[in-house]
Amino acid sequence: MAETLATLVADSFQIAWDYLEATDELGRPDIAANHLLDTIEAMVRCGERRRLLLSNNAISAFQRFRAEQMIPLAS
Repeated sequence: MAETLATLVADSFQIAWDYLEATDELGRPDIAANHLLDTIEAMVRCGERRRLLLSNNAISAFQRFRAEQMIPLAS
């Protein structure tokens, strides 16, 4: 059964969210959610469909963003 794009995005987002939450890297949930979703959606629009690649790239992009913006880990 083919996975819908909505399910792919939701699953990729959840994997990234769970990882960042488990490692205490989530920071402010609103900023994290927006950044993760924007990253995943941009990759999906470019044709990427591999769930773990989407989530891992979203995690890395958020970690870089947070470091560049000096966003604290505490919420």
